Amino acid sequence: MAATDDPAQDEPRPRRGDDARMPRWLPRAVVVTLAIFACFQLSLWAFHRLTGLLVDILIAFFLALAIEPAVDRLAARGMRRGLATGLVFLSCTVLVVGIFTLMGSMLAGQIQHMVENFPSYLDAVIGWVNRTFHTKLSRVQIQESLLHSDWLQKYVRNSASGVLDVSATVLGGLFQLLTVALFSFYFAADGPRLRRSLCSVLPPQRQTEVLRAWEIAVAKTGGYIYSRALMALVSGIAHYVLLQALGVPYAPALAVWVGLVSQFIPTIGTYLAGALPMLLAFTVDPWYAVWVLIFVVVYQQFENYLLQPRITARTVDIHPAVAFGSVIAGTALLGAVGALIAIPVTATLQAFLGAYVRRYEVVGEPATGTDADVARADAEAGRGRRGGRGEGRVPLWSRVRDRLRRR
Repeated sequence: MAATDDPAQDEPRPRRGDDARMPRWLPRAVVVTLAIFACFQLSLWAFHRLTGLLVDILIAFFLALAIEPAVDRLAARGMRRGLATGLVFLSCTVLVVGIFTLMGSMLAGQIQHMVENFPSYLDAVIGWVNRTFHTKLSRVQIQESLLHSDWLQKYVRNSASGVLDVSATVLGGLFQLLTVALFSFYFAADGPRLRRSLCSVLPPQRQTEVLRAWEIAVAKTGGYIYSRALMALVSGIAHYVLLQALGVPYAPALAVWVGLVSQFIPTIGTYLAGALPMLLAFTVDPWYAVWVLIFVVVYQQFENYLLQPRITARTVDIHPAVAFGSVIAGTALLGAVGALIAIPVTATLQAFLGAYVRRYEVVGEPATGTDADVARADAEAGRGRRGGRGEGRVPLWSRVRDRLRRR
């Protein structure tokens, strides 16, 4: 048979099974994809399981930053850093335990006084209702209706069944508190060693940035604590004047309670702090409790919209709108913990990133009074940064920022 002249017919035809064969790289790609997906799922599971621990470490870090200036002062006088950290922690613990012990004993005595005088309070309220609304209520009738109500019986059963849950929550809170205290002690006691360990694995330029960020965090966290202490002082004085005017007993102790709890427990701290003065005011006159409630609500609005933005902007050096937005964002992300650390975190990031932003003078527009005030405030803030951990010494991050701006 003669061969044809067509070259396409001379090429060997592929066999039928060659096109359906699986590529050699496909099984390996499937295995690698499944392994990556499994590692991602495992990492996601571990992250969700360790979220509580990571939040505790974050709280401990900022707590260590807050007490680090005091530890540095004691260490500069020759005291060992571990002993200085323990002394600062002991002082803070004694202060907190003393305040809560004083408030607990006072609260127990007033609760006993209220229980003993509760029938007279109830008779006074019932008499006022009968005179105002022309009713014929009696204390015996109200007590019998409450004791035999389905709502009270259901509440007692639910409370009895939830005792174990409450106990587990209390134990979990104590364990979390001990965890935060332990990490914060190590962060404060081993602060220089921790900084050296972090900087030892970084090049010199990165080491400068890390040290600058650390100093900024210490300064901003200290400013935040100062602002909270200042607002606690103002709140305590305002509530002391009210309670003293109403004749509520233990007015100085109640003022200290309201000032501390309202400022260092975010979001709901004001209302938790106002509950105790309301309770004691009720023992004097039930209407005094209403006046205390009205004052707490009005003062909360005054503090949120006028006092807190101004004080926070001056001490933490961020705009009031930014401070307010950071608190909202922190609450949405981490709840009460996020609201507590949102402002120092935002101030630290803003001051750290501000070193890389080059500013220019505005051309063709005269400087207004506000611009002059801002420039003067910036100059004063620059002079105020001198000292820090040593009189007359400009912090490291300040010197690096000035060099970057001159470039």
